[in-house]
Amino acid sequence: MNRIIKPGRLLAFALVVVVISVIYMVTLYKLQVIEGEAYYQKSQNNVTSTERIPAARGSLLDRYGRVLVENKECNNLLIDIEDLFYTEGVDPNASILSLIRMVQSFGDTHIDTLPITMEAPFEYTNMTAAQTEMLNAYLKDKKLPADTSAIELLAYMRDRYEIDNNYSSEEMRLIAGIRYEINARFSQNFSTADYIFVEDASMDLITTLMENDIPGFRVETGFVREYKTTYASHLLGMIGQMNESDYKRLAKQGNYDLDALVGKDGAEYAFEDYLHGENGTARITQTANGVVTSKVYTEIPVPGDHVYLTIDIGLQEVCENALNSHITEENILREQNRKEYELYGGDEELLNRENISGAGAVVVRVDTGEPLALASWPAFDLANFYETYDEIREAEYDPLFNRALQGVYAPGSTFKPCTAMAGLMEKRIDTDTLIECVGVFDKYKDEGYAPQCWIYGKGLHGELNVVEALGHSCNLFFYTTGDLLQISLMAKYAKLFGLGEPTGIELYEDIGVMASDEYMQKKEGRDMYAGDTLQAAIGQSDSLFSPLQLAEYCAAIANKGYRHSASILKSVRSFDFSETVYERQDEILSTIDAYDFYWEAIHQGMRGVATEAKYGTVYEAFLSAPYSVAAKTGTSQLGKDRTNNGIFICFAPYENPEIAVAIVLEHGNAGSEAAPIARQIMDHYFSFKNSTAPLESDSALLR
Repeated sequence: MNRIIKPGRLLAFALVVVVISVIYMVTLYKLQVIEGEAYYQKSQNNVTSTERIPAARGSLLDRYGRVLVENKECNNLLIDIEDLFYTEGVDPNASILSLIRMVQSFGDTHIDTLPITMEAPFEYTNMTAAQTEMLNAYLKDKKLPADTSAIELLAYMRDRYEIDNNYSSEEMRLIAGIRYEINARFSQNFSTADYIFVEDASMDLITTLMENDIPGFRVETGFVREYKTTYASHLLGMIGQMNESDYKRLAKQGNYDLDALVGKDGAEYAFEDYLHGENGTARITQTANGVVTSKVYTEIPVPGDHVYLTIDIGLQEVCENALNSHITEENILREQNRKEYELYGGDEELLNRENISGAGAVVVRVDTGEPLALASWPAFDLANFYETYDEIREAEYDPLFNRALQGVYAPGSTFKPCTAMAGLMEKRIDTDTLIECVGVFDKYKDEGYAPQCWIYGKGLHGELNVVEALGHSCNLFFYTTGDLLQISLMAKYAKLFGLGEPTGIELYEDIGVMASDEYMQKKEGRDMYAGDTLQAAIGQSDSLFSPLQLAEYCAAIANKGYRHSASILKSVRSFDFSETVYERQDEILSTIDAYDFYWEAIHQGMRGVATEAKYGTVYEAFLSAPYSVAAKTGTSQLGKDRTNNGIFICFAPYENPEIAVAIVLEHGNAGSEAAPIARQIMDHYFSFKNSTAPLESDSALLR
C-alpha cells in the first residue's frame, strides 16, 4: 500500500519552514534590537506641518468672454528664514549672494523692492505707493530719520547686517535688498508673511539649487497673473503683495494671509472681492531630507470668481492703435514743420505748435451707458510693469496717467448742445429764435469785456437759429443764450448731463468741475463775473470734464435725455462657470424730459457738423461712411502761445443711435483733428457688428 505523504517530502517541508522562521526572526531582531534605535531616531526626524494652499485668483474677461488676465500655476522660491539664519555653519549673507547669482545665471529675476539703484552712486529710485509705505515703516522701526539718504541707509544696512567689507558695493546692495525685504515685513507687523524671492522660478533653477545644496530657500506652488492682451493696461490694473493699508482694508473679510497678492489698481483693485478666493490648508509630512511622504487636505481652497467687463477688447485695441498712429504721425509732421521753418521760414503758428502730449478716447453704448472702450495714450505694458517701472515713470508724456478717466479738460464748443438744451428747456430761446452774429458781444463793453465770435475778422454768421448755431458753432448765439440763462441754470443742466459728476464707474476717476457760483466762491471767494458766465456758455471758464463724462453726455444727447451709469462690471461667474454670481442691471442716473422737437433740433445741428461743408471740415472724415453720424467739435483754449486742446464727440447711427464716442487730444489744435480717429473707431464697430461671421454672445467664454 502506497503512503499519501512520504517521509522525505515531509522532512523537506519542515526544513523550509524552519529556515523561513529563522530568517524572519533574525530580520526582526535586526530591525528592532540592533537597528531599532536608528529607525526610531529617523522617525522622530519626520516633520508634520500645516501648509497653506493658495486659491487661484479669478480671471478678467471682456464682454464676449475673451480672457484678458488669468492665473498660471507656477513654482515660487521663498526665503526660508529658519534655514538661512538658524542653521549652524551657514553664513546668511554668503548664502543670499549665492542664491542671487544662481538665479541670475538662469536668467530668472529675484524680487527686490528696496527703492535704491543697483549700482553706485546709490540714489533712491521712483517709488510706488507700496514701496514708499514699506520704506517709511522700515525707517520708523529702525529709528532712522525720515530724510535718510540712500547712501546713509546702505551704510546702516552694511553695519546692521554685518555685510563684510570684502563684498563690492554692488554685492552689498544685492545682499542688503534681501535683508531689507525680510526685515521690512517685521517693520510692518507682517512677520509671518512669506517673502517670495523668485516668482515663477524655472525648474532648471530649482533643480540646480537643490543639487548644489544651497541653503535658505524653499519651493512652494503659487500663481502668477498671465496677460492675454497688451491693451487696456490702464483698466486692468496690477496685483501686488498686501501691505499694511491693504490689510486694514481687507482684514475684516477674514480670508487673507499676510502675504496675499491683492489688486493694487484698476479692475484688479475694484473687483477684489470677487476675484480673490479662499485659501485652503493641507497637513504635510516630510522626512528629514525634505521628501514629502504624505499630503492631506484639511481645507479645500476655493478659487475666485471670474469677472466679465463691459469692454470689447477688439474695439479697445482699435481705439488705442488709432490714437497711437494718428498722434505719432502728427507729432512727426509737427517736428518736420519746425525744421522747415528754420530752413525756409513760413507760418509761425506751425513753428510754435506743441506736440500732442496725451489723448483719451471713450466709446459707450447709447442705450445702456456701458463703456465699450476706454483708451488712454500713451500706454504701457502690464506684463513687465514692475521690471520696467522706472522706465515707465520717466517716459515722455506720463504713460501711467489714465487720461480717459483722470484727465479733465475744458470741453470747448462740445458744451454748446448743453447750453442750447438749457435755453430751450428754460424758455430763454425756442427752435425758431434767431440771433444775429455781429462778431462781438458788446453788452458788457462798458465794463471792459466784449468777447468775440471765433469767426470775427474773417466774416460774420448773420442770423442763426439753434440748429444753424450748433452747426456753425457760433459763439455769439451761445453768449446770448448763456447770458439769458445765467450760470445757475447752465450748471443745472450740466449736472443732469453728468458733466462734473461721478459717472458710476468702479475705477478711480477725476470728477472734474462745472463752473458755478459755488465753485468760484470756494476758489476765489466771489461769485461768477458776467465774463465767466459767457465763457462757461461756450465750454470755457473753469469747467473741466473727463473724456468718459463727455462720452456719456453725448450718449444722453443721442438717447434723448437718459444718462446711464458707466459701470464696467458686466457679470460675475463662479470659478467653474456654473453659476452667475452677479449680472449688470441698467441704472439711469438722471433724465432730461424735453420735447422731441427740442432733441431733434440738437440732433440736426450735430448732424450738420458731420455732413455739411459749410460747417467745417469734419464732413470729410465721414464721406462714404456706410452709417450716419452726428458730431460736435470743441477747441479748448489754453492761453497765449499755447496750442489748443482738440475735443470731439459724436454718435451713430443718426437715425437709431447705438454708440457715442468722445476723443480728447492734448494740444490737438482743433476738435476736427480727432474726426479721422472717430472714423476708424466707428468703422470697426459697424463692420464687426455687420460682419457675416457669427458674433460671440455677451459673456460667452472664449479660449
